[in-house]
Amino acid sequence: MKLALAFVLALALLPAQPPEALSLDGVAHVALRVRDVPAAVEFYRKLGFEQAFEFSDAQGITVSYMKVNDRQFIEIYRRTKAEEPLGLMHLCLDTSNLDALFDAYVSRGLKPTDRRKARAGNLLFNLRDPEGQLIEYTQYLPGSMHSNDRGKNLGERRISSHLVRAATAVKDLEAQRAFYTGKLGCEQRRGSGPVRLLLPGKSGEEIELDPGSPAWTPRITFGVADVRRAGEELRKRGIIPTTSSASRVVVADPDGAALVFIREAAGSK
Repeated sequence: MKLALAFVLALALLPAQPPEALSLDGVAHVALRVRDVPAAVEFYRKLGFEQAFEFSDAQGITVSYMKVNDRQFIEIYRRTKAEEPLGLMHLCLDTSNLDALFDAYVSRGLKPTDRRKARAGNLLFNLRDPEGQLIEYTQYLPGSMHSNDRGKNLGERRISSHLVRAATAVKDLEAQRAFYTGKLGCEQRRGSGPVRLLLPGKSGEEIELDPGSPAWTPRITFGVADVRRAGEELRKRGIIPTTSSASRVVVADPDGAALVFIREAAGSK
């Protein structure tokens, strides 16, 4: 009896096992709800992003998938009801092992939705942050619409071929920062301005947390080799920047989302 009790006490004194490591491939897509899908599609085509595929109903396109690269997309959704807010619907992060990520989140006390196969053919689950904002997670599967489009619709006129970070608005900045770093495994970047959170894994991609306000609009940041040339090319295409400097060029899409182009080091993903 004493031996058994000693064994139990020894187990209790062992250091707690750390949560299972998290790994993400990066930002898979940013989903935006817009007033006019064809107008939004045309704008993103001016940026050189081609439509990979779409879903439609009797009223027209319900969602269009604009391709940044083989892994990253801008999803443009139609507003179906007047009361639906325009702007950011959700961010989607991708991983090569969704089951492992699901288990790691559960081990951290999170409650992701059940894993399921989406209509585009990929595996996904959702998670709500403490403020109720939706975060989507996906794993690209062979035979899905995304996988079947690999190597296709990669326009040579793309202003950028890499989405490096996306912003989301929050009410309680400190609480959300603690959630993203403590539960989701993000690492805060140093510096002033928006809170920049490096995603776990090797992508180098980030989520930004902004203090929310009624005037807040989505912000998506892309990497380019030469900011000045990117600005010149945008103007040639009739897209006038709202901000232009040596370090960044900013344009607005038809619904006010800010698209930021910054210099990205050669060899970056």
